[in-house]
Amino acid sequence: MKSIKPGRGPSFMGGVMGIAGALFGVFWTVMAIAGGAWFMAPFGLIFIGVAVVQAIYNFKNATGKNRYSEYDITDETEELDPWDERFGKKENNYSQPSGTSNFCPYCGAKAETDYEFCSKCGKKLP
Repeated sequence: MKSIKPGRGPSFMGGVMGIAGALFGVFWTVMAIAGGAWFMAPFGLIFIGVAVVQAIYNFKNATGKNRYSEYDITDETEELDPWDERFGKKENNYSQPSGTSNFCPYCGAKAETDYEFCSKCGKKLP
């Protein structure tokens, strides 16, 4: 079964933006204190905290073996889906008939004979 997983690139960019957000939070806090607006300084500290958490999460996701993803399409033999472990994997109860057919055995859509995957559901044809 194919899974749609987030790419490592978007996760890495999220980590870089987390670092940028933390730097913005430091700048905000320093400028608020230097300008005498002490009541604005906590917003900079909140920016820093959120940005550090996002940077850690995204860098861990970008470098992890089993990452949570949204964009890469991978086969279950290539990379496990961590959501299956968390929520329990649902098994496919469909039986695959032997031989070739003009219809997909999973969704019933018309299947071209020279296609390897169904154009409607994306499952591998027999």
